[in-house]
Amino acid sequence: MGNTVSAAESVASEIIKSRVEENKPRNHQHLVDNSRTGAPPPECPMHQKLAPPQPAKAECPIKHENSDINPYNMMPPANQNPAPDQPFPLPTTRQVSSIPKVTEDGKEAFWVYPSQQMFWNAMLRKGWRWKNEDIQPKDMDDIIRIHNANNEQAWKEVLKWEALHAQECGHPKLKSFGGKATDYSPRARFRSLLGYELPFDRHDWIIDRCGKDVRYVIDYYDGGIVDNDYKFALLDVRPAMDSFDNVWDRMRVAYMRWKYEFQEKMSGTKEESN
Repeated sequence: MGNTVSAAESVASEIIKSRVEENKPRNHQHLVDNSRTGAPPPECPMHQKLAPPQPAKAECPIKHENSDINPYNMMPPANQNPAPDQPFPLPTTRQVSSIPKVTEDGKEAFWVYPSQQMFWNAMLRKGWRWKNEDIQPKDMDDIIRIHNANNEQAWKEVLKWEALHAQECGHPKLKSFGGKATDYSPRARFRSLLGYELPFDRHDWIIDRCGKDVRYVIDYYDGGIVDNDYKFALLDVRPAMDSFDNVWDRMRVAYMRWKYEFQEKMSGTKEESN
């Protein structure tokens, strides 16, 4: 959700770069990060092939400065038409996410991801030009899979936080979202002062906790090589510090993490002494 294009350009660049490496002579070794077992970032809800039973459809977010954009997903009307000079046809099929959507009539609905054609058109609107890249149909398929996987993972991370309020609300939903790629969060800026890289994208998601709006901040960091589950980014998902409840949740989780790590350390020390 959010600014789909900024993430798309980053992912496309990585995919194209990897294809260039594949075409090099075999005496050039390819670096592989075997330590990656998961991943984390970019734009609308994300993951594997999920198909909830005939949900009502909604658009997937792309931020645009346009008078007719949808305020809930920052996306203009869906454009499934091939772009001028497009080098190859692209599928217009769309995948239903696992992320429940708030509806006015209260009926069950899920957010729907953009098609490859919609994604292509969105990238063009943001200034990307395919003629500058050696992009292939398979690249667009990979990009859309990465986009969807990232959003699915972000939703799973949100649900971990929402589990703290399971008694209050057992069925949170995603109400709206938007991209803030260049508006770095205070946490990201502080980390950069310590020498860490800045995220390549940021989204703010508004969660409907059974009638209560809760804002989440999601920073997307470059995770390196895309894994077999099409996970590319490392996600830093947490409630925004704009309410007492959110601050309290973050304090509770910080304490639980410290307590768990302390117990693990003490347990390891006892085993060594024995």
